Amino acid sequence: MTILLPRAGGGTVPHIPRTAPADLAAGGAPLVSRTVLAAAHVVADPYADTTPDGPAAVDWDATLAFRRHLWSHGLGVAEAMDTAQRGMGLDWAGARELIRRSAAEAKAVGGHVACGVGTDQLTVPGATLGEVRAAYEEQLAVVEEAGAQAVLMASRALAAAAKGPEDYLEVYESLLRQASEPVILHWLGPMFDPALEGYWGADDLDAATEAFLAVVASHPDKVDGVKVSLLDAGREVALRRRLPDGVRCYTGDDFHYPELIAGDERGFSHALLGVFDPLGPLAARAVRVLDTGDTAGFREILDPTVELARHLFAAPTRFYKTGVVFLAWLAGHQDHFAMVGGLQSARSLPHLARAYELADTVGLFPDPALAEARMRNLLAVYGVDGADGVAR
Repeated sequence: MTILLPRAGGGTVPHIPRTAPADLAAGGAPLVSRTVLAAAHVVADPYADTTPDGPAAVDWDATLAFRRHLWSHGLGVAEAMDTAQRGMGLDWAGARELIRRSAAEAKAVGGHVACGVGTDQLTVPGATLGEVRAAYEEQLAVVEEAGAQAVLMASRALAAAAKGPEDYLEVYESLLRQASEPVILHWLGPMFDPALEGYWGADDLDAATEAFLAVVASHPDKVDGVKVSLLDAGREVALRRRLPDGVRCYTGDDFHYPELIAGDERGFSHALLGVFDPLGPLAARAVRVLDTGDTAGFREILDPTVELARHLFAAPTRFYKTGVVFLAWLAGHQDHFAMVGGLQSARSLPHLARAYELADTVGLFPDPALAEARMRNLLAVYGVDGADGVAR
């Protein structure tokens, strides 16, 4: 039966939901041609009596179950990253517990996990470079003690304290010297976090790129790869061609991931993507096709998902997490649409309705009837006329 979906500015459009379940079965051969990590969201405890500015209340069972879902498809998990609402509802105490629990679960099931290392325990403005470095060191120790790979994330505190590229080099070089295993360096653009404007000591991206490459060159043996989240495919390709031998590029570009992962005659990107939280099963299937050398088949699977990705990550991009959790609810990975910090309110009903429509169109729901029923329930809560599918 037709479902009437609201559009921005008023009115509705009809959508006929899929009826056949999508083929999203877990299992399959290990992924070999690309390393693929999905940045996973956290599942809130909907019964916790908390407020948006209170500590995050996490449903640990549901949160870890979602990670097992990603591992079951052969993906790695990028833990305690931006998608998990670091700095947007999840504080360092919650992130530390998430890292420890997820790393233990990864060991139990044989999954790959890489965890974010930041400085978000610095909650008072005005931290010195020394305090920033110490905060990074504390979090690096937690991740390494948990047995996970470290992802050195961009730091709001460092962006505020650094006077120029030399300060970034000093902090990162110290951390690379101390790291026991090669890490992933993360360049997160200001579209994901406005507080990171001018990261690496320059507003000009060409100058910032030089500073970033200088950090990599300081200890290339300690850099497994770099994760670039600038939503600029050309800049990512140019950067990856300048990386030292043995240093990988992990795309964080949720707009151009099919072409960047597919690559060209001069190289390709691996992946560490928030959009692979909802797209996990399709991403795994696509990479297995790519493992056979069938680039066209890989693109045939992933290219149709780009419209959904661009919608989820539309400006203001930092609120993409709301759409990610919304799709997890529709897909049956959790029983509610609640988020830590109350972030379920960060996107409009028309935005969510379009996300449902696009996800259903690409076959993202293992149980389309469940997704449809939950979408209708949400529409009814918002008072949409015709939420039951009957136009009036």
